Amino acid sequence: MSHDTHIHTPKTAFPFDDAHAVDPNCGMRVALDSHRHVDHEGRRYFFCGDGCLNKFRDDPEAIHAKGRRREIDKGRMDPVCGMRTDPDAPRHATEHEGHAYHFCSARCREKFEADPERWLGPAPVQPAAPKNAMYTCPMHPEIQQQGPGDCPKCGMALEPMMPSADDDDGGELQAMSRKFWTLVVLTIPVFLLAMVPHAFDVHLPAPWSRVGAWVEAVLASVVVLWGGASFFKRGWNSLKPWNPNMYTLIALGTGVTWVYSAVAFLWPDLFPVGFRDAQGQVGVYFESAAVIVTLVTLGDFLELRARRRTGDALKALLNLAPKTARRIGEDGKEHDVSLDDVKVGDRLRVRPGEKLPVDGEVIEGASHVDESMLTGEPLPVAKQAGDTVTGGTVNQDGGLVMRAQKVGGETMLSQIVALVAQAQRSKAPLQRIADKVAAWFVPAVVTVAVLAFVTWTLIGPDPRLAHALVAAVSVLVIACPCALGLATPISIMVASGRGAQHGVLFRDAGAIEALRDVDTLVMDKTGTLTEGRPSLRDVVALGDIERDRALTLAAALERSSEHPLARAILAAAEESDLKLPDVEDFKAPTGRGVLGRIGGQRVMLGNARLLREHDVTLDESVEQRAEALRADGATVMFLADGRRVLALLAVADRIREGAAEAVKALHAEGLTLRMLTGDNATTAKAVADALGIDDVQAGLSPEDKAEAVQALKANGHRVAMAGDGINDAPALAAADVGIAMGSGTDVAMESAQVTLVKGDLGGLRRARTLSRATVRNIRQNLFFAFVYNALGVPLAAGVLYPWFGLLLSPMIAALAMSLSSVSVVSNALRLRRVGLD
Repeated sequence: MSHDTHIHTPKTAFPFDDAHAVDPNCGMRVALDSHRHVDHEGRRYFFCGDGCLNKFRDDPEAIHAKGRRREIDKGRMDPVCGMRTDPDAPRHATEHEGHAYHFCSARCREKFEADPERWLGPAPVQPAAPKNAMYTCPMHPEIQQQGPGDCPKCGMALEPMMPSADDDDGGELQAMSRKFWTLVVLTIPVFLLAMVPHAFDVHLPAPWSRVGAWVEAVLASVVVLWGGASFFKRGWNSLKPWNPNMYTLIALGTGVTWVYSAVAFLWPDLFPVGFRDAQGQVGVYFESAAVIVTLVTLGDFLELRARRRTGDALKALLNLAPKTARRIGEDGKEHDVSLDDVKVGDRLRVRPGEKLPVDGEVIEGASHVDESMLTGEPLPVAKQAGDTVTGGTVNQDGGLVMRAQKVGGETMLSQIVALVAQAQRSKAPLQRIADKVAAWFVPAVVTVAVLAFVTWTLIGPDPRLAHALVAAVSVLVIACPCALGLATPISIMVASGRGAQHGVLFRDAGAIEALRDVDTLVMDKTGTLTEGRPSLRDVVALGDIERDRALTLAAALERSSEHPLARAILAAAEESDLKLPDVEDFKAPTGRGVLGRIGGQRVMLGNARLLREHDVTLDESVEQRAEALRADGATVMFLADGRRVLALLAVADRIREGAAEAVKALHAEGLTLRMLTGDNATTAKAVADALGIDDVQAGLSPEDKAEAVQALKANGHRVAMAGDGINDAPALAAADVGIAMGSGTDVAMESAQVTLVKGDLGGLRRARTLSRATVRNIRQNLFFAFVYNALGVPLAAGVLYPWFGLLLSPMIAALAMSLSSVSVVSNALRLRRVGLD
């Protein structure tokens, strides 16, 4: 099924309010339901009377310019963009030659002040919308082209690859609805004129019978030739690259029926006896052709409405971002600008209660930000200078000034939308079944229709040729493979949107299907099982040094380091309000630690290798105490002077909240859980034991992790890998399904097929639940489609006629064909109710 994307409602040229427009000629207010209106160049103009309407028809451009200048002078129209403004409370205004002009934004005001005469003349030619937007087919995502059109394979209208929050789906639905109801009004008289005489044996007397016949023929011709024009166009286009599709069958069935009926009505003497009934009349089937077109249009409308509902999740995500941002110029002045005009490096002010426009860094102010759209956590997060913020989140109680770092398609919100859109366009492996069937389905159906025609012609009852025509047309119509083509894509679209609402983003349809069959889950430790934010757990002072003194020396050394463990030590020193001395001769040998001089004394903080390199003795008792701390899940650093170890500092990364419950739930689903980490073996084992992980491999490089995943796959396992860091990217790419934690790096998310926005393993359980439900739903849809065609085609061919006298009418075939598509779409929409909480 498809919809005509070229049908739309023109915009009101001069709106006054939500219910009225302004007559461009005289300036009077006119109700929007007035019948006096004209559509011209994409705009709808309303008029108070026939005189003003006729003046417009004589010179539309002059009347438009007249109306535009009047609205500008009255302060009701922005002279730059044409948007409606409030003359009593303008947001932006300026004066020119003693007259006040009003604007929708500061940007439009700036354009006007730069060249007033340009905007006060006739309406300026606005740049055309970009023609290079990429469109794709919902059923064949490999079909991509610039601009809208029809799919050469299936005939469906192409859709934009990237959605927009400004898309007006309502206008398209309304246009389709109007078209359908117009066809209903035209078809009902045709149906009654054709069927009432047969059903009730009531016939119009002459000459009214001939008038009725002409009414039936004319109305049916309008329905078929106007209402079915898009079907014939798409059916013809399918033959040029020889990709016969659903519209090939519809066009062939309705076309043959209408042409036959038209010839039989106008020149009945041309037909032999085989086409005549017992009264010697040649039957016509105008009502069948008209009803088929009307019912197929009904199917298009219902499918369009259902498909639009699958995009609700994307719309909701897109609408999280504000439309404008308040930019602070170099002169300190502030202006509201469109979000599209924000550049990297711009300073933006975000007031309390406003949404953050883009991703960036706070440079002034302090506040709390509601990040529930990303994390799902209800508590706001404190933000101050130096903290990162994400576009679409909500500033709560304080004013912030931020510097834009990611704008446009680079923001996290845009990347989330792009991932969902990509998943909705992708093709699941199960779709290959439908593709293989579709390759031979249409030729097979045409063959069956020809065989049915020949069989009825040879051995059918009189009038044989008429019965043969009915059977052949019914086969062509009922076998329309739209239900088969929709079976997989519609489920993928609904599942992708449902997952996005719960923080699970699928990059492609293959991931949705593959996740269901995973038997082994491999996980990184830091940032996946743990929070990825180490904190100082303990300071073990040795000898006569005090704890605070040991922490002071360690924090002083780490103040110049950028290592994550350094931040944990500095945070602990800050909490204890310790004053840190200066460090001289600071060095940070890679992979070993840091060292320098404090008050003339050489001090070092690092691992055992650093101690050995500087001839510091590491006693067995000290090593045992360090090992005990590691066994408790901590990373241990040694603080030493030039002769001995002064203290042990234990830094631990806390296990994520909810990780234990998620591991238990995944075990219950039959998954084997393995940990691959570059951390110390003792620390890794402590975390694994606390969570109940089945197997641990520690001290691994990124290449080692990828090789471990490949080894598991070589042994016949279906492997999913969950990680968050750059070092996890090779393993994520090597796994059957890569799962990135949303709190991780961009590289990890680019390497994965699934992203858990909230960054918790509970999202993986939700993803698997949705995966199983989606695969089950696709199989149900394919079953419905196959069974429908397996039963429908023989019935349409008349296989039951010898025993029960049943011959399927083309009208009933069209209704069944439409309902089959609706049933598949309705079944897919059940995925919106899958429990994921």
